[in-house]
Amino acid sequence: MTKPDDGPAQHSAARPASPERLAAFRTGLSAEARACAYLMAKGYRILARRFRTPHGEIDIVAKRRDLLAFVEVKARASLDDAAFAVTPRQQMRIVNAAQIWLAAHPDHANFELRFDAILIAPRRLPRHVLAAFDASS
Repeated sequence: MTKPDDGPAQHSAARPASPERLAAFRTGLSAEARACAYLMAKGYRILARRFRTPHGEIDIVAKRRDLLAFVEVKARASLDDAAFAVTPRQQMRIVNAAQIWLAAHPDHANFELRFDAILIAPRRLPRHVLAAFDASS
């Protein structure tokens, strides 16, 4: 049995995902796995991956001491391209999803909150952008 988040969104059971969409989905999963490994090496504990809400998705929710980081992962051909891929509209969707995550996890309400990005590019180390944006963006 397939869970809803095991693959790219399907609009119709009769129409499979395009090869390009499937490749992008796999690239995203690989980038998220690299980002999680990178965060764990820096002392973070991963609390959630691919947290989906009707208002947006958070790639990674990670904790270190009294800090809670909502992390957007972007994989592109270059680190600069990845940085420009975190759009203001997407930032607001992540902020909205973070509010839903916090409502579902009130034990983290008093933590310091931060919205980070991890940029992934081929043959480059991941770049962790601390406080890439804030809730007022």
